[in-house]
Amino acid sequence: MKKLLAALLASAMVLSLAACGSSSSTTSTTAAAAAATEAAQEAAPEASAEPAETIKIGFAFPMSGTAAMAGKYSTHGADVLKEALGGVIEVNGVEHPVEFIYADTEGSEEKTTNVYQKLIEEEEVIAIVGPDASKCALAAGPIAQNAGCPNVATFATNTAVTETGNYIFRACFIDPFQGSVAAAYCEEQGYKTACIMFNNADAYAVGLKDAFIENFDGEVLGIEEYSGSDVKDYNVQLTKLAVQNPDMLLLPNLNVELGLQIQQARSAGLTCPIVCGDSADTPDVANVAGDAIDGVAYVSAFSAESTAPAAKEFVDAYVALYPDELPNSNAELTYEATKMVVSAIQNAKTLDRDGVRDAIEAIDGLELPSGSMTMDATTRNPIKGGVIMQYDSEGVTHFVSSVNP
Repeated sequence: MKKLLAALLASAMVLSLAACGSSSSTTSTTAAAAAATEAAQEAAPEASAEPAETIKIGFAFPMSGTAAMAGKYSTHGADVLKEALGGVIEVNGVEHPVEFIYADTEGSEEKTTNVYQKLIEEEEVIAIVGPDASKCALAAGPIAQNAGCPNVATFATNTAVTETGNYIFRACFIDPFQGSVAAAYCEEQGYKTACIMFNNADAYAVGLKDAFIENFDGEVLGIEEYSGSDVKDYNVQLTKLAVQNPDMLLLPNLNVELGLQIQQARSAGLTCPIVCGDSADTPDVANVAGDAIDGVAYVSAFSAESTAPAAKEFVDAYVALYPDELPNSNAELTYEATKMVVSAIQNAKTLDRDGVRDAIEAIDGLELPSGSMTMDATTRNPIKGGVIMQYDSEGVTHFVSSVNP
């Protein structure tokens, strides 16, 4: 304070002398005034700078209801990156506080649309990560698109998801790729015939079923369907398929349905190998299926057994936060989707929704646990690989093989 008063007095004296002095002293007094002003500025405490804008990222997952297990893994995957960020995102040398806002979709299309409206309008998030289900992504995607809010779905593999508009992206591969991976795996195993049971009311199941049929070179002997995730008895459909005696059975359905389906398939006499989509990658499936889970294979985005540096770093960080579990595809895809958003925020030309959207579209060679990822700017689908996983008799999954696009 004394320094500040001294500097201000010196400045006042110089200005007084300048007013009374001759023109010949103008140069020297001007210089002295400048020096005094500089001294005053140095002595004065720094003006309080405006606090950096808080960046909010929204997350939409089923944290309650029948699909709550998937939501638990999803939030845990996001938590890994949240921990790594330490509460801030650095943009152009400025550290912005970052807030992760988790919202429960309950696995419902209607609830997901409500969640999107709240995140966009009330919370004013810069982007939304999620949801995990194609049906929810298709229901809520138009809300994000109309609001100009970037949205990166995690597990929504249905092709139509990103066709909603240019603000909608995804972190996972799409059903045609997943279906082709499943078909290629079946052919590698020498399966010549197949049977399918699917949920005709679910976009994910329909898309995966269609993609498999299109890519499978063998013969599909029979297809049975049911409607809705609340069905608990599949014996009629499975008994009809058992009569066909196929080389393999495809169950392209949601995780909340698969446990009972696998169990009942064995009881119905279907002793053939069973292949599922990536929704089988959750402990609930094995817990419900029991002993019948042994040998069930599925397409996945990621293997926790991977030794790639980015994968190992993610798994180690995940286990450090959650010692009693290994990350599954829900966790890994959420981590990757969040990583995409964070990377886009750091590289955006403008720190707003439009800037983040443009930066997501421009992602090229981003290192992720599943490998290097580049965004297809036309389809807004990531160019990345997939793996085949298989359950053992203890319900533990193991890596079988990898497939790249």
